[in-house]
Amino acid sequence: MRRRDFIAGLGGAVAWPLVARAQGGQRVRRIALFPYAAENDLEAQDYVSAFRESLAKLGWIDGQNIRIDIRWQSGEAGPMQADVVGVLSLSPDVIVCGGSQATTELRRRTNTIPIVFVNVAEPLAAGVQNLAHPGGNVTGFTGLESTVGGKWVELLKEIAPRVDNLLVIFNPQNPVPILMPAIETAARSFGMQLTAARVNTAGEIEHAIGAFEGKPNVGMIGLAGFLPAHRELIIALAAKYRLPAVYGTTVYVRSGGLMSYGSDWVDQYRQAASYVDRIFNGAQPGDLPVQQPTKYELRINLKTAKALGLEFPWFLQQRADEVIE
Repeated sequence: MRRRDFIAGLGGAVAWPLVARAQGGQRVRRIALFPYAAENDLEAQDYVSAFRESLAKLGWIDGQNIRIDIRWQSGEAGPMQADVVGVLSLSPDVIVCGGSQATTELRRRTNTIPIVFVNVAEPLAAGVQNLAHPGGNVTGFTGLESTVGGKWVELLKEIAPRVDNLLVIFNPQNPVPILMPAIETAARSFGMQLTAARVNTAGEIEHAIGAFEGKPNVGMIGLAGFLPAHRELIIALAAKYRLPAVYGTTVYVRSGGLMSYGSDWVDQYRQAASYVDRIFNGAQPGDLPVQQPTKYELRINLKTAKALGLEFPWFLQQRADEVIE
């Protein structure tokens, strides 16, 4: 009988963490790292480095007492399922997973392997019972909280006061309905006409953004949920149709987007290491509270603003955590 089959046969009475043995009897823990990124993403290696360094500070050294297997995400529904199967085939002692889609798919397929997620918008949809006491085998760090949607609308009006048509695009594979009420409320307060577009393929993205060609005073919010190929397309289309846009993650601004406001994803991978350490020391994932962001970062791209004929107010430049010139 395979070891994993034997454990499953215990009827769920599993003691975390599971322990593999290297040659010579050394106890080696196996971690599957499944970031919400493709390997060629601008910040992908930052996620990995932050996670490794934080583990090392806690005494967990890759190649000595742990083994880290990295699997990158495709960002598409069909391939994602195959990616998840590949992660589970590693028989890891713990999985560190980025994004709502992958976390939900992993939780659907295993209720025994501990899962520590990062940048998940809706943990309850990913199998968490409640934030204080998640229960089961899933816990982690949320990427956003509901009120941030209103902040995106406010930032857009500050850089482009004439905007009165608002396009919100999001990937239906990573739904974020918790953000929409705040976006809708803020849009109404500014007298904006709101259009929400569920887009996944390149064609759907082009159609949604292209529908505003020639229309005046249009702005856009690009929610998280797109890997590099689609992000680059979104930024290019925003430039083509001269749409001021605010995004939820830093990588958009570093790729040429106008502005981003969101939590620090790199720091979430650092924090995830602390939860892995606690699980390896006997904690149950379901007893570790889901943590929400305590800090949001504003990043702006002055070069993109100039190309759009916009100028960031000085107070925004002073508040920004990063200014790209």
